[in-house]
Amino acid sequence: MPDTLPARIGDALRAADAGLDASLERLFNLLRIPSISTQPAHAGDCRAAAQWLAGELTGLGLDASLRETAGHPIVVAHAPGGGPDDHRPHVLFYGHYDVQPVDPLSLWHSPPFEPKFEGEGDARRVVARGASDDKGQVLTFVEALRALRETGLELPVRVSLLIEGEEESGGANLPGFLADNAEELACDVALICDTDMLPGRVPAICAMLRGLVGEEVVLRAADRDLHSGMFGNAAANPIAILARILADLRDADGRVTLTGFYDGVPVIPEALRAQWATLGLDDDAAMLSPYGLSQAAGERGFSAMEQVWVRPSCEINGISGGYTGDGFKTVLPAEAMAKVSFRLVGTQDPDAIRSAFRKHVTDRLPPDVTATFHPHGGSRAVSLPLDGPWLRAALAALGEEWGHKAAVVASGGSIPVATLLLDTLGVETLLIGFARADDRIHSPNEKYDVDSFHHGIRSWIRVLAALGTVKADA
Repeated sequence: MPDTLPARIGDALRAADAGLDASLERLFNLLRIPSISTQPAHAGDCRAAAQWLAGELTGLGLDASLRETAGHPIVVAHAPGGGPDDHRPHVLFYGHYDVQPVDPLSLWHSPPFEPKFEGEGDARRVVARGASDDKGQVLTFVEALRALRETGLELPVRVSLLIEGEEESGGANLPGFLADNAEELACDVALICDTDMLPGRVPAICAMLRGLVGEEVVLRAADRDLHSGMFGNAAANPIAILARILADLRDADGRVTLTGFYDGVPVIPEALRAQWATLGLDDDAAMLSPYGLSQAAGERGFSAMEQVWVRPSCEINGISGGYTGDGFKTVLPAEAMAKVSFRLVGTQDPDAIRSAFRKHVTDRLPPDVTATFHPHGGSRAVSLPLDGPWLRAALAALGEEWGHKAAVVASGGSIPVATLLLDTLGVETLLIGFARADDRIHSPNEKYDVDSFHHGIRSWIRVLAALGTVKADA
């Protein structure tokens, strides 16, 4: 009987350990490429980063190529195998090779595209733009494939990779690319390495992402700004009216008042609440004190973390009207504007939330005042079944590597690609990352711990082996 990977997983882990210095050298080579996607001057660098990745994947025996888009190219790669007789589960790994701009350059302690080590021993870290977001995270997966290949064994799963170059600049070309290539990229489960671990080297899988609805509303009354002495009281004031409407969005208990807003909001499983409590994630002061705050301010009855991770929200992100410059001007403004966002959970419907908000506004308009609305995106929440076989297998594998029971966590933000993969390919996504909260992503002096990189590689070896034992139709 031929060897199987689970029985020989130690060989791949030892290969990863022995090859760590070479893996770090390859990471440095990729980090030296200034692939800033949002700046046209770096278009050639983005292509160079894509070519570098395609070359590395080709060298590992994958069929890798650059796929052109209207913007920066996308790297697509497939490991050998497939066909009707190949019953291994098929995983699709997503990442991005582009990085954020480096501004302000003066705050960097060293050139952002000249990677270097800081610290000693187990505390070493790689400092460079993209070290954590997302080049270091992407290479944990690539180097895991390298270690597995060096064992001479067949991969435990069929593997495809999709690495884009526009994540940091909006990802405008990814939806069309996925739709056009859905058949080629069809898989059983998707993997994304672009998230954090918990403090104390506790591995985590993000199983819940909130959706998003963005709205801009403009109220208009008079056909011009008016003198507040001549027209105050007599003329409608859009700022005052908008302020009352916005204040009505929440009640005294912090609940959102839109009709039907809580339709589709699930109850938080008690087992999940208990797990988060053991990790100290129910401590409001611990979460908020680093930001000069002391207690949760939203829905009563829910911790700050629960409010951020698994409850829907309504926030006023900006408001303006009238004179806001230096000094004082007694103007009665003709219009006022606000930007409002809603984060969604469970099966909340973005279209229904948008309609409810607009009705909330228009129902409260007095005579002579009109409202116009401008949408700013909308996406559904994404949740994994907490008892699903893919999640269970990956959690067990991570726990074995890090020596801590892996946690199921959520994200208060929205990761559009996870929704996109669900809507286009119909697959669940496991968000498994090895970043740390202090990695300074998007900021000067971004870093990635060597410990994260090393054990990230080892983690993917274990995760892929574990996913290989899951029946694809489970």
